Amino acid sequence: MRRSRRTLVALRSGPEWAIEAIIRVLGVSTIGLVALIFIFLLTEGLPAFFEIPLGNLLGIRWYPTSELYGTLPLLLGSVLITVVAMIIAFPLGVCTAVFIREIAPAWAREILKPMVEVLAGIPSVVLGFFGMVVLAPVVREGLGAPTGLTTFTGALVLAYMALPTIISVAEDALDAVPKSYRDAGLAMGATEWQTIWRVVLPAARSGILMALMLGMGRAIGETMAVMMVTGNAARMPVGLDALLRPVRTMTATIAAEMGEVASGSTHYHVLFAIALILFVLVFAITLASASVMFRRRERGGLR
Repeated sequence: MRRSRRTLVALRSGPEWAIEAIIRVLGVSTIGLVALIFIFLLTEGLPAFFEIPLGNLLGIRWYPTSELYGTLPLLLGSVLITVVAMIIAFPLGVCTAVFIREIAPAWAREILKPMVEVLAGIPSVVLGFFGMVVLAPVVREGLGAPTGLTTFTGALVLAYMALPTIISVAEDALDAVPKSYRDAGLAMGATEWQTIWRVVLPAARSGILMALMLGMGRAIGETMAVMMVTGNAARMPVGLDALLRPVRTMTATIAAEMGEVASGSTHYHVLFAIALILFVLVFAITLASASVMFRRRERGGLR
């Protein structure tokens, strides 16, 4: 009897051990792939910091044919277009998540959630073409811009692309708030809107912040749509009219010029240096969002 029980335990533990080992290997391999990508970017991008003076790399002029590799316009262009996109997308995404989770009836929720997920599957080149054909003329004629391919046009397209991520993550965060929180707010005499604003949203703050960070990472890493609608002018995005002028991002620069450079040239290494800066920037955003969420959990926040 004891032998049969031991045999049964061994048979059960065998497949479980194999599954755990596979999951462990897959998890470690994912981290390993990210590390390999980072090492590759370091190998190809670090020579640029030794071949080019730092003043040149941090300059304001990007003319590779004249050996001017100022990355500051590209960096500021990426930051500006991402910040404007988040200013547009974040409030709209959070309000949409609140409507889907807290206000919409069950039948409407079952329709809206799949529709939001479908929006994330639209190819970026289609959105870029839409921005060129539809949004660019509206921006040019409605706002009096010299061209429709501007920072604001790119920010509108990026905001649309970041919306599905923000809505999905924020809606999951709101859904994770226990029903007892809502019942307690209503029992104390608060209206439905007061309960949402003063109870549910603060309780889901960490998840909503994560939605913002993930949407920001989605926007700053976009390439094709941005390259099609921003005009691709490597100029400093400063001044009151910066939103209505063309701009160039780091991703668009890499995509536009990587296929034309000679392998191993200075221009080649500078493009990889830009990719390295972009990798570090996205990694820092993700790390910051994760650290904030973990701190809130340690302080007794929402599980």
